[in-house]
Amino acid sequence: MAKASDLSDAGFKDSRVKLQMVLRNSAGQEVSRNLILNTLEKESDDSGDKTLVVFSSPADVRNTALLNHPHIDNPDDQWLYLPAIKRVKRISTSNKSGPFVGSEFSFEDFTSQELNKYTYDYLRRDTLEGTTVDVIVRVPRDSSSGYSKQIVYVDISNSQPVKVEFFDRKQALLKTLALQGYRQTQGIWRSYHQQMVNHQTGKSTDLIMSNYEFGVGFKPADFDSSALKRLQ
Repeated sequence: MAKASDLSDAGFKDSRVKLQMVLRNSAGQEVSRNLILNTLEKESDDSGDKTLVVFSSPADVRNTALLNHPHIDNPDDQWLYLPAIKRVKRISTSNKSGPFVGSEFSFEDFTSQELNKYTYDYLRRDTLEGTTVDVIVRVPRDSSSGYSKQIVYVDISNSQPVKVEFFDRKQALLKTLALQGYRQTQGIWRSYHQQMVNHQTGKSTDLIMSNYEFGVGFKPADFDSSALKRLQ
């Protein structure tokens, strides 16, 4: 079932999408940011989809960027570009569970969720808000992951995840990700609204997607760490 979900995403080659990130504190106060997410599909099963996240506004975070090179058998490579000091910072494995630019998404959450990065167990078939789902538990193979396990609810009609529950290293429920508004473009399913809720802090972060493009024509050089310096 996890493999079917993974295969449903294959063959898109590359993509670009605009995102609005809405950060909400426990009192309900909101801050909004805009960014662009570029993705280059993996070349083999030994790696994952490369992604480049670039903030476009507001001015204080403009051109801040996160580059991800996921791996299966080794820790992911991640680089953060900070325009204020014109510096590219490599994210260490010990910091991957930290919050990405103050959001409820961690650096780990912003890298691609590749099939072979986890072990799996099937739990049950269930109903979630009127949708029939298969419920799967997946455990990260990477010992440096900030999560002990994740429980994934997969819509059986399109093999797409609609909810993911994240458990911390102490086995306590940490966060829940809701994935909504699925649409199909050029045969590829994508969620257009994702909300991550942190149950331990009361904070949440929404990602609202628009203008998905596929077949943009990205090259591997566009996802090289040296490309981050060209964002100045």
